Parts: sequence; C-alpha cells; structure tokens
Amino acid sequence: MHVPVLIVGNGPAGLTASLALSRYGIRHLVVGKYETSANTPRAHLLNQRTGEILRDLGVEDAVLEAATPSPLLANHVFMSTFAGPEVSRLDAYGNGPDRIGDYRAASPSQMCNLPQHLLEPILVREAERAHVGELRFGQEFLRMTQDADGVTAVIADRRTGQEYEVRCDYLIGADGANSRVMEQAGLTLAGQTGLARVASIWFEADLSRYCEDRPAILYMGAVPGNPPEDGRVFVSIRPWNEWVYLRFFGPDEEFDPDDHEEVLGHIRESIGDPSVNVTIKHVSPWEVNAVVAPRYASGRVFCVGDAVHQMPPTNGLGLNSAVADAFNLCWKLRLVLEGTAGPELLDTYQSERLPVGGQIVDRAVRSMLDFLAIPAALGFTAEQSAAEQSALLRGLADDTPEAAERRTALAAATDQINYQVNAHGVEIGYRYRSGARVDDGTPEPSQDTDPELYYQPTTWPGARLPHAWLEDGRRRVSTLDVVGRGRFVLLTGRGGEAWHDAASEATRSTGVTVTVRTIGAAEGLRDPYGTWERLREVDSDGCVLVRPDGHVAWRAQTSEVATELPKVLARLLGATSERGLR
Repeated sequence: MHVPVLIVGNGPAGLTASLALSRYGIRHLVVGKYETSANTPRAHLLNQRTGEILRDLGVEDAVLEAATPSPLLANHVFMSTFAGPEVSRLDAYGNGPDRIGDYRAASPSQMCNLPQHLLEPILVREAERAHVGELRFGQEFLRMTQDADGVTAVIADRRTGQEYEVRCDYLIGADGANSRVMEQAGLTLAGQTGLARVASIWFEADLSRYCEDRPAILYMGAVPGNPPEDGRVFVSIRPWNEWVYLRFFGPDEEFDPDDHEEVLGHIRESIGDPSVNVTIKHVSPWEVNAVVAPRYASGRVFCVGDAVHQMPPTNGLGLNSAVADAFNLCWKLRLVLEGTAGPELLDTYQSERLPVGGQIVDRAVRSMLDFLAIPAALGFTAEQSAAEQSALLRGLADDTPEAAERRTALAAATDQINYQVNAHGVEIGYRYRSGARVDDGTPEPSQDTDPELYYQPTTWPGARLPHAWLEDGRRRVSTLDVVGRGRFVLLTGRGGEAWHDAASEATRSTGVTVTVRTIGAAEGLRDPYGTWERLREVDSDGCVLVRPDGHVAWRAQTSEVATELPKVLARLLGATSERGLR
C-alpha cells in the first residue's frame, strides 16, 4: 500500500500527528506495536501549551472533561508519611496567589492532569472520526529503506505473523524510547543513561483524608530511617484513590516486579496508616535517562517525542514536548506534500525543536537534583536511625538557633522546587531562533525576570503568539483561536488595509492562503481590554504574520512594507529564490 505519511507509534506523539494530519486532510497510516492504546497511567501532566495545541485540534474540551482540573493540582507536598508530619509545601502549577495571574494572562488554556491511558483513547476516537487516516494496532515496524522519492517500511501483523510493505513519502518515528525507527534511520542519542532505576507501581488506595485539604499531583515522602536519596514519590492519578508510586532502587539492588509484597511494604510504610487498604494494579520497571538526539531527521524520516529526547519525569515535560514536536512537524509536511513548500521547510523541524529538546532535558535533570536539598535541609544523613530522623522532624519547630537555621534552609530548598512546578517560561516561553521565521531586524527581547520561571509575551519572530482575549461579535475568543487551524494568519489593525492586497498577492504567488484578521477597527475583532494593543509590539497598521502552529513567522512595524509579504512568505516556505513565486 502507499500513503503520503506513515506514523510508527501510537502514543501521544503519534496520535497528535495523526490528529493534526487528519485536520489538514493528509492521508496517513498509524501502526502501533500493541493491541491497544496505553493501558497504564505513564505520563499525565498537560501544560498550557499542550492545552493550546489540543484546542487547535478540536479536542481540548473532551480532554478537560476527563481530566483533573488545575485547582486540584494546587500544591506540591513534602511529608514524612501521608499520616505523619508534613515537612513543607508550596503552591504549584500557577495556583499560588503570586502566580495565578501570570498563568491566566498567558493562555486561554489551563493546566490539567490526565494520565496517558485516559488521554490516548480520546485522541484515537477523534482521529478515527476524521476518516482521513487509518490506525492499525498490533502492527510492528520491522525495518525500512529509503530513497530519493520515499520510504519503504516492512510491517508485521503480530496476530498472524504476516509481513507487508508500506510505501510512504515521509515516515514519522513516534515509537518512543529504544526507537527502532531511530536505529534504522541511523540516528543516535547523546547524554546519560541509567541515571536511576525506577519502578512505577499503579495502585488503588483511598487517601482522601490525607489529601483533600492539600490537593496536589505530587506527594513526596521522607520516611525516617532511610537514606536521604530514598525519595518516596506518589503521583495522584485520580483523586484521591488511584495513584502511582515511584520505587527507586540502587544499581545493584535486586528488584522483582512480580513481588507485590515488597512494593506493598514500601507503600504502606509511606502511607503510615495500617487501616488503609492498598491494591496493586500494575508494576513497571524503567530507567531514568537524560539524552537528546544530535539529529531529529534523516532524509524523509522524522522522529518525535521520546525517540529523540528522554528525561527524568520532573517538570512533566516528556509528553508535552512530544505533542509539540508532532504539531511543529505536521503543518510543514502538509505544505510540502501539497507542493506549495520546498523540502527545505522540513529542515526547520530539527533546527527549531532540537534546542527545545536540549533545554527541557537539562531543566528536568536539574529539577531532579534539586530534591536532594530537602532532606539535607532537615539534617538527614545516611547513617542516622529512624529515631534520630524522627527527632529532627519533631525539633524543626523548636525555638532554637539550630532549628531556625534548618527552617531557613528548608524554606530555600522548597522555594527551589518552583523550577519544577512553576516553570512557566520553560513550558510556554520557548522561542525558535532559527527555522521557519523571517527576522524583522529587531533584537530578541531581553527579560528582567527569570526566563525559566516566568513567561514574557512577545511577537518577536519565532515566539509563540501572545494570548489576548478578543470579541468576535458577542463571542469571546483568544488571539490563539483566531490563528492556527492549519492556516497562515496575518493580524493587523486600523489603517492596515494594504495588508489585504498584499495577502491576496502572496496567496496567488505561493499557492498558500494567507488569512487577514483585523483587530481594533470598526469592522474587525474587538480588543475590549486593550490587551492586544499592549502586546502586539507593532503599530496599528503594522502586521504580525502567524504560522499554522501559532508561532510568529514575521512582523512589520507599519504597512509601508506590505509589498514585501509575498517574498517573505516564499522564503518561509523554503523558496529562497524566485522559483518559489508563481
């Protein structure tokens, strides 16, 4: 069979790619090794940028309906045990009084918690409803060859053992860690593997009495009598009776995933209440890696998600970056397949997403190491007994210089965890400094606040379009609702009439439609709060040209340069010479 695009892997990256290509009308085939979508929670946190992508693809409402909402993610809790003394706590995921305004102002979407085994069926359902792509489960990718015109992949039906060939113009490798597509394409990973050995234990237990008053995704225990690095991490899957416990074990430590009594002992010890009934649902061992591929593509093969970057689960960036990878790639594939963009446009997938991959891996590793400061602040050391560590916890509130010193250290260590649970700039503030963007001659805006913790809106080319609430008649819409949906959209204001003619000429000469939306003029969208006027960074008659993925492609201060638009668009499409102008 022949399809324009073959997607190998039916996790979040592959399903996002399928849904995006479906929305763009591009026929494709998804093959997944397993018979069903994810059957365990795995990744779970969805940040605002992922919410915006799902919004663009038409599934945000369905996801939010199924998800745990942001207010129930409001804390990050450090404790001895669930039933024992709390060590410290901080506001998380933009729910604190000092951050909630930042998060609400930055995006029309909200953070939420939806584990992978509940998210994936939503994406599968919506992709199948589109009737553009075909999803095949139980189909294993074996090998491939590629030539100048396409890729030939060999797939095996795991039920029958029958092998068959799929010929495609382009192949997306979304087959996760230990990607066979990566191996076949000659792509490698660089960095550290085996940073830690972990088992994810999915279990049921009613812990509502210990959680309802301090709702959180993460509860981290420091059970007295254990070494400082013995982190007890509990992830809320469905409040407050479904959980994942992360069991860390040493490099030489034996671990039997079938020995449920051993992990039950850990969990019960960390709950600290023998009356709580615990039921193990699944145990899955894995390793923590910190790796990024030096190249994301080889010829007509493009890899996304965990195939090209793997990191500790701190910050929850794995799934979110996988979704963003696929979203970045698919609009470019569409234009190349339709013949309106040159293959050079596909090169920008790697140049844009690779620096983001390096950034998030680095941030996740540093966040993992930050946790060690909590037991250090408490005064815990490896040789202490349970009684000694319990005494340190009890003495934390004492009116002594030593206790005051430890409280100060604990406050500083807890504050550092903001770089995990309030890293707003990392989550939505990344900018593409090269790739499918045309420089407007202005320097990249500097930032007075910490760029990892705080997002700074800008229309500088390469940045994500800032969110502002507008009105379309009586309907409230975000600037991010006005753009996207697979289109190039040019935003202008009063006096920007010249951009309409320029957009028509750009559309005629390139074959790619440029939609013009006017904000602030009598006949256009209303800017009732004046937010867009404050954020646009161009004059009213200037323009901000936005790519299909919501990132700014180019901007112009005034309409005096409107006639440049056709050449700008041709350059963006990979047509750097007149050959790209029809």
